[in-house]
Amino acid sequence: MVPSAGFDELKAWASRLPSLQLSERAVCDLELLATGAFSPLDRFMGREDHQRVLDEMRLASGHVFPIPITLPVDPGPAIRVGQAVALRNAKNELLAVLTIEEIYSWDRDEVAQKVFGTLDLRHPLVAEMHRWGSLNISGCLQVLQLPAHYDFQDLRLTPAQTRDRLDEFDNQNVVAFQTRNPLHRAHEELTKRAAQDVNGVLLLHPVVGMTKPGDVDHYTRVRTYKVLARRYYDPGRILLALLPLAMRLAGPREALWHALIRRNYGANYLIVGRDHASPGVDSSGKPFYGPYDAQKL
Repeated sequence: MVPSAGFDELKAWASRLPSLQLSERAVCDLELLATGAFSPLDRFMGREDHQRVLDEMRLASGHVFPIPITLPVDPGPAIRVGQAVALRNAKNELLAVLTIEEIYSWDRDEVAQKVFGTLDLRHPLVAEMHRWGSLNISGCLQVLQLPAHYDFQDLRLTPAQTRDRLDEFDNQNVVAFQTRNPLHRAHEELTKRAAQDVNGVLLLHPVVGMTKPGDVDHYTRVRTYKVLARRYYDPGRILLALLPLAMRLAGPREALWHALIRRNYGANYLIVGRDHASPGVDSSGKPFYGPYDAQKL
Protein backbone atom coordinates (compact mmCIF):
# COMPACT_ATOMS: atom_id res chain seq x y z
CA MET A 1 0.00 0.00 0.00
CA VAL A 2 1.20 3.49 -0.83
CA PRO A 3 1.99 5.56 2.30
CA SER A 4 -0.18 8.61 2.88
CA ALA A 5 2.78 10.96 2.35
CA GLY A 6 3.03 10.10 -1.35
CA PHE A 7 -0.60 9.30 -2.04
CA ASP A 8 -1.80 12.54 -3.67
CA GLU A 9 1.26 12.84 -5.90
CA LEU A 10 0.98 9.23 -7.12
CA LYS A 11 -2.75 9.57 -7.70
CA ALA A 12 -2.25 12.69 -9.80
CA TRP A 13 0.46 10.95 -11.83
CA ALA A 14 -1.70 7.87 -12.30
CA SER A 15 -4.49 9.98 -13.79
CA ARG A 16 -2.21 10.69 -16.76
CA LEU A 17 -1.16 7.07 -17.33
CA PRO A 18 -2.65 4.51 -19.73
CA SER A 19 -5.28 2.43 -17.92
CA LEU A 20 -6.01 -1.27 -17.70
CA GLN A 21 -9.47 -2.36 -16.60
CA LEU A 22 -9.12 -5.36 -14.32
CA SER A 23 -11.45 -8.33 -14.38
CA GLU A 24 -13.35 -9.26 -11.24
CA ARG A 25 -10.82 -12.05 -10.71
CA ALA A 26 -7.83 -9.73 -11.04
CA VAL A 27 -9.41 -7.27 -8.59
CA CYS A 28 -9.73 -10.06 -6.02
CA ASP A 29 -6.12 -11.11 -6.63
CA LEU A 30 -4.88 -7.53 -6.33
CA GLU A 31 -6.58 -7.12 -2.96
CA LEU A 32 -5.01 -10.27 -1.56
CA LEU A 33 -1.59 -9.37 -2.95
CA ALA A 34 -1.86 -5.93 -1.32
CA THR A 35 -2.91 -7.22 2.10
CA GLY A 36 -0.33 -10.01 2.29
CA ALA A 37 -2.79 -12.89 1.97
CA PHE A 38 -0.66 -14.36 -0.83
CA SER A 39 2.64 -13.79 0.99
CA PRO A 40 5.46 -14.20 0.07
CA LEU A 41 4.03 -13.27 -3.34
CA ASP A 42 3.66 -9.49 -3.61
CA ARG A 43 2.98 -9.04 -7.33
CA PHE A 44 1.41 -10.76 -10.28
CA MET A 45 3.78 -13.56 -11.25
CA GLY A 46 6.66 -13.11 -13.67
CA ARG A 47 7.77 -15.79 -16.08
CA GLU A 48 10.14 -17.64 -13.72
CA ASP A 49 7.65 -17.83 -10.86
CA HIS A 50 4.86 -18.82 -13.24
CA GLN A 51 6.75 -21.68 -14.84
CA ARG A 52 8.03 -23.13 -11.58
CA VAL A 53 4.55 -22.97 -10.06
CA LEU A 54 3.21 -24.94 -13.02
CA ASP A 55 5.99 -27.53 -12.87
CA GLU A 56 6.80 -27.82 -9.15
CA MET A 57 4.16 -25.87 -7.19
CA ARG A 58 6.91 -23.56 -5.95
CA LEU A 59 7.93 -19.95 -6.52
CA ALA A 60 11.35 -19.23 -7.98
CA SER A 61 12.47 -18.56 -4.39
CA GLY A 62 11.58 -22.15 -3.46
CA HIS A 63 8.52 -21.27 -1.38
CA VAL A 64 5.58 -23.62 -1.89
CA PHE A 65 2.85 -21.97 -3.99
CA PRO A 66 0.57 -24.18 -6.09
CA ILE A 67 -1.62 -21.72 -8.05
CA PRO A 68 -0.44 -19.23 -10.70
CA ILE A 69 -1.47 -15.64 -9.93
CA THR A 70 -1.13 -13.75 -13.20
CA LEU A 71 -2.37 -10.61 -14.94
CA PRO A 72 -3.24 -11.58 -18.54
CA VAL A 73 -3.63 -8.79 -21.08
CA ASP A 74 -3.99 -8.33 -24.82
CA PRO A 75 -1.10 -6.79 -26.77
CA GLY A 76 -1.32 -3.03 -27.13
CA PRO A 77 0.74 0.16 -27.35
CA ALA A 78 0.83 0.54 -23.55
CA ILE A 79 2.07 -3.02 -23.00
CA ARG A 80 5.82 -2.51 -23.03
CA VAL A 81 8.59 -2.91 -20.49
CA GLY A 82 9.14 0.22 -18.41
CA GLN A 83 5.61 1.56 -18.96
CA ALA A 84 3.57 2.37 -15.87
CA VAL A 85 -0.15 1.63 -16.17
CA ALA A 86 -3.08 2.54 -13.95
CA LEU A 87 -5.10 -0.46 -12.77
CA ARG A 88 -8.82 0.26 -12.52
CA ASN A 89 -11.89 -1.77 -11.66
CA ALA A 90 -15.09 -2.08 -13.70
CA LYS A 91 -16.33 1.25 -12.27
CA ASN A 92 -13.14 2.97 -13.49
CA GLU A 93 -11.98 3.51 -9.91
CA LEU A 94 -8.20 3.76 -9.61
CA LEU A 95 -6.78 0.94 -7.48
CA ALA A 96 -3.07 0.74 -8.22
CA VAL A 97 -0.18 1.56 -10.51
CA LEU A 98 1.85 -1.26 -12.05
CA THR A 99 5.23 -0.59 -13.64
CA ILE A 100 5.75 -3.30 -16.24
CA GLU A 101 8.99 -5.21 -15.76
CA GLU A 102 8.11 -8.43 -17.59
CA ILE A 103 5.91 -9.36 -20.53
CA TYR A 104 5.63 -12.99 -21.54
CA SER A 105 3.34 -15.29 -23.46
CA TRP A 106 1.69 -18.28 -21.82
CA ASP A 107 0.18 -21.53 -23.00
CA ARG A 108 -3.48 -22.07 -22.06
CA ASP A 109 -3.33 -25.82 -22.56
CA GLU A 110 -0.19 -26.14 -20.44
CA VAL A 111 -1.76 -24.18 -17.58
CA ALA A 112 -5.02 -26.10 -17.84
CA GLN A 113 -3.33 -29.50 -17.86
CA LYS A 114 -0.79 -28.81 -15.11
CA VAL A 115 -2.96 -26.80 -12.71
CA PHE A 116 -6.40 -28.31 -13.29
CA GLY A 117 -5.44 -31.69 -14.74
CA THR A 118 -7.81 -31.30 -17.68
CA LEU A 119 -8.52 -29.51 -20.94
CA ASP A 120 -12.25 -30.10 -20.57
CA LEU A 121 -14.20 -26.87 -21.09
CA ARG A 122 -16.73 -28.09 -18.52
CA HIS A 123 -14.18 -26.90 -15.94
CA PRO A 124 -15.15 -23.24 -15.29
CA LEU A 125 -11.57 -21.96 -15.17
CA VAL A 126 -10.45 -23.87 -18.26
CA ALA A 127 -13.35 -22.26 -20.14
CA GLU A 128 -12.66 -18.84 -18.63
CA MET A 129 -8.99 -18.89 -19.64
CA HIS A 130 -10.03 -18.87 -23.30
CA ARG A 131 -11.23 -15.29 -22.72
CA TRP A 132 -7.96 -14.14 -21.15
CA GLY A 133 -5.29 -12.12 -22.93
CA SER A 134 -2.38 -13.89 -24.60
CA LEU A 135 0.31 -12.06 -22.58
CA ASN A 136 1.02 -11.92 -18.86
CA ILE A 137 2.56 -8.81 -17.32
CA SER A 138 4.37 -8.41 -14.04
CA GLY A 139 6.10 -5.64 -12.15
CA CYS A 140 6.15 -3.47 -9.05
CA LEU A 141 2.72 -2.70 -7.63
CA GLN A 142 1.84 0.56 -5.89
CA VAL A 143 -1.62 0.08 -4.42
CA LEU A 144 -3.53 3.28 -3.76
CA GLN A 145 -6.70 1.76 -2.37
CA LEU A 146 -8.28 -1.61 -1.81
CA PRO A 147 -11.49 -2.46 -3.65
CA ALA A 148 -14.47 -0.92 -1.84
CA HIS A 149 -16.85 -3.29 -0.06
CA TYR A 150 -20.04 -1.96 1.48
CA ASP A 151 -21.37 -5.16 3.02
CA PHE A 152 -20.30 -6.90 6.24
CA GLN A 153 -17.45 -4.45 6.77
CA ASP A 154 -16.91 -5.58 10.36
CA LEU A 155 -16.12 -9.09 9.07
CA ARG A 156 -13.80 -8.11 6.21
CA LEU A 157 -10.54 -8.44 8.09
CA THR A 158 -7.11 -8.27 6.49
CA PRO A 159 -4.53 -10.90 7.44
CA ALA A 160 -2.94 -8.51 9.96
CA GLN A 161 -6.32 -7.63 11.49
CA THR A 162 -7.28 -11.30 11.66
CA ARG A 163 -4.03 -12.24 13.40
CA ASP A 164 -4.59 -9.43 15.91
CA ARG A 165 -8.10 -10.64 16.64
CA LEU A 166 -6.89 -14.21 17.03
CA ASP A 167 -4.20 -13.06 19.47
CA GLU A 168 -6.99 -11.86 21.75
CA PHE A 169 -8.09 -15.48 22.23
CA ASP A 170 -4.69 -16.23 23.79
CA ASN A 171 -4.58 -19.67 22.18
CA GLN A 172 -1.66 -20.95 20.13
CA ASN A 173 -3.75 -23.25 17.90
CA VAL A 174 -6.09 -21.96 15.20
CA VAL A 175 -8.11 -24.27 12.94
CA ALA A 176 -9.33 -22.66 9.72
CA PHE A 177 -12.40 -23.84 7.86
CA GLN A 178 -12.76 -22.93 4.18
CA THR A 179 -16.26 -22.86 2.77
CA ARG A 180 -18.21 -21.52 -0.19
CA ASN A 181 -21.52 -23.07 0.90
CA PRO A 182 -23.96 -22.67 3.78
CA LEU A 183 -22.98 -24.87 6.73
CA HIS A 184 -25.05 -27.91 7.62
CA ARG A 185 -25.17 -29.93 10.82
CA ALA A 186 -22.19 -32.13 9.93
CA HIS A 187 -20.07 -29.04 9.25
CA GLU A 188 -20.96 -27.69 12.67
CA GLU A 189 -19.92 -30.94 14.33
CA LEU A 190 -16.64 -31.42 12.45
CA THR A 191 -15.53 -27.81 12.99
CA LYS A 192 -16.25 -28.01 16.72
CA ARG A 193 -14.45 -31.34 17.04
CA ALA A 194 -11.44 -30.11 15.07
CA ALA A 195 -11.01 -27.12 17.35
CA GLN A 196 -11.48 -29.27 20.45
CA ASP A 197 -8.99 -31.90 19.26
CA VAL A 198 -6.17 -29.35 19.14
CA ASN A 199 -7.55 -27.25 22.01
CA GLY A 200 -7.75 -24.33 19.61
CA VAL A 201 -9.87 -21.59 18.11
CA LEU A 202 -11.96 -21.99 14.96
CA LEU A 203 -11.37 -19.46 12.18
CA LEU A 204 -14.58 -19.70 10.16
CA HIS A 205 -13.32 -18.20 6.91
CA PRO A 206 -15.85 -18.33 4.05
CA VAL A 207 -14.98 -17.16 0.55
CA VAL A 208 -16.91 -14.08 -0.57
CA GLY A 209 -15.06 -13.38 -3.82
CA MET A 210 -15.59 -15.61 -6.84
CA THR A 211 -16.81 -19.14 -6.23
CA LYS A 212 -18.39 -21.83 -8.39
CA PRO A 213 -21.07 -20.65 -10.83
CA GLY A 214 -24.46 -21.44 -9.33
CA ASP A 215 -23.35 -21.24 -5.70
CA VAL A 216 -25.54 -19.55 -3.10
CA ASP A 217 -24.72 -15.82 -3.11
CA HIS A 218 -22.45 -14.60 -0.34
CA TYR A 219 -25.02 -12.13 1.03
CA THR A 220 -27.26 -15.03 1.99
CA ARG A 221 -24.43 -17.26 3.16
CA VAL A 222 -22.82 -14.70 5.45
CA ARG A 223 -26.12 -14.08 7.22
CA THR A 224 -26.34 -17.79 8.00
CA TYR A 225 -22.73 -17.88 9.24
CA LYS A 226 -23.41 -14.97 11.58
CA VAL A 227 -26.41 -16.70 13.13
CA LEU A 228 -24.51 -19.98 13.51
CA ALA A 229 -21.49 -18.31 15.09
CA ARG A 230 -23.67 -16.39 17.53
CA ARG A 231 -26.09 -19.13 18.53
CA TYR A 232 -24.32 -22.47 18.13
CA TYR A 233 -20.62 -21.88 18.91
CA ASP A 234 -18.73 -20.93 22.03
CA PRO A 235 -17.83 -17.24 21.48
CA GLY A 236 -14.45 -17.93 23.08
CA ARG A 237 -13.70 -20.54 20.42
CA ILE A 238 -14.66 -18.93 17.09
CA LEU A 239 -13.74 -15.99 14.87
CA LEU A 240 -15.83 -15.34 11.77
CA ALA A 241 -14.02 -13.41 9.03
CA LEU A 242 -14.52 -13.14 5.27
CA LEU A 243 -12.05 -13.92 2.51
CA PRO A 244 -12.38 -12.02 -0.82
CA LEU A 245 -10.74 -14.82 -2.78
CA ALA A 246 -11.31 -15.68 -6.42
CA MET A 247 -11.34 -19.47 -6.28
CA ARG A 248 -9.81 -21.53 -9.09
CA LEU A 249 -11.63 -24.79 -8.30
CA ALA A 250 -8.32 -26.59 -8.73
CA GLY A 251 -9.00 -29.48 -6.34
CA PRO A 252 -5.83 -30.75 -4.63
CA ARG A 253 -3.68 -27.78 -5.65
CA GLU A 254 -6.32 -25.41 -4.39
CA ALA A 255 -6.50 -27.16 -1.02
CA LEU A 256 -2.79 -26.51 -0.51
CA TRP A 257 -3.28 -22.90 -1.65
CA HIS A 258 -6.08 -22.47 0.87
CA ALA A 259 -3.78 -23.72 3.61
CA LEU A 260 -1.04 -21.25 2.67
CA ILE A 261 -3.52 -18.37 2.62
CA ARG A 262 -4.95 -19.33 6.02
CA ARG A 263 -1.42 -19.53 7.43
CA ASN A 264 -1.05 -15.86 6.49
CA TYR A 265 -4.26 -15.14 8.38
CA GLY A 266 -2.88 -16.78 11.52
CA ALA A 267 -4.07 -20.40 11.32
CA ASN A 268 -1.80 -23.40 11.83
CA TYR A 269 -4.41 -26.02 10.86
CA LEU A 270 -6.84 -26.28 7.95
CA ILE A 271 -9.79 -28.62 7.65
CA VAL A 272 -9.58 -30.21 4.19
CA GLY A 273 -12.95 -31.47 3.09
CA ARG A 274 -14.04 -34.29 0.84
CA ASP A 275 -13.58 -33.34 -2.83
CA HIS A 276 -12.11 -30.03 -1.71
CA ALA A 277 -12.54 -27.07 -4.12
CA SER A 278 -14.01 -29.23 -6.84
CA PRO A 279 -15.92 -27.91 -9.87
CA GLY A 280 -18.02 -31.09 -10.03
CA VAL A 281 -18.08 -33.47 -12.98
CA ASP A 282 -16.53 -33.31 -16.44
CA SER A 283 -18.20 -33.59 -19.84
CA SER A 284 -18.46 -37.36 -19.49
CA GLY A 285 -20.08 -37.15 -16.06
CA LYS A 286 -16.98 -38.20 -14.13
CA PRO A 287 -15.63 -36.13 -11.20
CA PHE A 288 -12.68 -33.92 -12.10
CA TYR A 289 -10.91 -35.03 -8.89
CA GLY A 290 -11.09 -37.99 -6.56
CA PRO A 291 -12.85 -37.40 -3.22
CA TYR A 292 -9.59 -37.58 -1.23
CA ASP A 293 -7.03 -36.37 -3.78
CA ALA A 294 -6.49 -33.20 -1.75
CA GLN A 295 -5.63 -35.16 1.39
CA LYS A 296 -3.17 -37.29 -0.58
CA LEU A 297 -1.37 -34.22 -1.89
